[in-house]
This record gives sequence, C-alpha cells and structure tokens, in this order.
Amino acid sequence: MSLLLRAPWPLMLTTWNIHGAVGHDGRFDPSRIAAVLKEINADIIALQEVPLGGRHWPNVLHKLERALGLVGVAGPTFDVGGRHFGNAILSRYPILSTRRIDLSFGSQEPRGALDADIYGHGCRMRVVATHLGLRAAERTAQVQRLLQCFDTAEMPVILMGDVNEWFVWGRPLSEAFDFAFSGGPCASDISGHLPAIGAGSHLDTATSSTGSGRGAP
Repeated sequence: MSLLLRAPWPLMLTTWNIHGAVGHDGRFDPSRIAAVLKEINADIIALQEVPLGGRHWPNVLHKLERALGLVGVAGPTFDVGGRHFGNAILSRYPILSTRRIDLSFGSQEPRGALDADIYGHGCRMRVVATHLGLRAAERTAQVQRLLQCFDTAEMPVILMGDVNEWFVWGRPLSEAFDFAFSGGPCASDISGHLPAIGAGSHLDTATSSTGSGRGAP
C-alpha cells in the first residue's frame, strides 16, 4: 500500500507485510521484494515480518538497503532460536533516532512498533511502523498504547503498518483515525485528507497527523 502526502513536502510512503520474503509460490526471494519497492520508489517504507538476521537466518533488511540505496533500521519483535524477526523502516532521508514500543498482549504472539525520527527538507517527522494482533481486543489495546506514545506537537506523526483489520471502520482503526482527525496532540493540520487503505486489502494502513515539524535536527 502506498500513500502520497502533500505536506510538509510531496512524500511517497509505502507499507508492506513481506511475510518473510516468501512469495505465494513458497519461494524465499528478497530480490523480488527489492524489485517491487524499486518500482514504487517510495521515500519512506515500513515493512512487517522481516527476517532480521541471527543464527543461520538471513538479514533481509540489509539486502534491501543495498538494493535500494536507502537507510534502514530494524525493530525486532521476537527472537526464535537466535533468529530475529519483526518490523523495519527504510528511508531516503536521515534517521535521527529510533525507539521500540512493546505492544505485546497477554499470551499472544509478541508484537511491537518501530518509532523513528526522520529529518528531510528542513522538517522532522515521526514514522511509526507496526504490526498489530489478530484479535479485536488485542488490536484495541495496541492502538491505545500507540496513541499514548504520540505525545509531540512539534512534528508530523505517520503511522503505517499491517493492522490486521478487515473492516475499514473497525474499532481500532476508528480510534486511530479519530485521534488524527479530531484533536490529538499532533492534529493541528492533516497532511492527507483521508487515511489510505491499500487497494484489495484492509490490512495495510497509513494515517498521519501533522505538527509544524520545522527546525534543525
């Protein structure tokens, strides 16, 4: 799913659950992921289910960094037998700092978000890449946790990821959109008039609320 924001400058965003870089044919092939992303030519990319290296385990993020010429940061959500797996962000612009947000819920599969400050064209922004849980109660708790972290009015906040929500106005998405559109701490201006839902799927979502973002990094 891709989204073009008009402010603070034309900015192409893409989010994609790459499912371990394994295609529908069962073949592991990061080069196919790279080819699609190269064609999209996004400025900032949020990825989910990314193999991030470890014991006898490929680091797909490093492969994509080299193939696309972008800066990448990893946000592992779990470690299985020394193998790291989770979220990642690729950016055409400098990444100033990153934080990991734990979104684990009860005994469900560990979940998280990767929160990055990115600087470009004289503007700072927060980009949050996430992969929410499968159960409605889990997703609701995770969205509430994310909204608690969106505590800055100085820069745009862009939330992207696989939200596992099949209904566009399901409760977790509604809460996130209400925050962005009706007065959350960062909602002084909105860069996109509507949240963007990927064609053919309601799982991959991007939404944003915008502060001034001006200032040196």
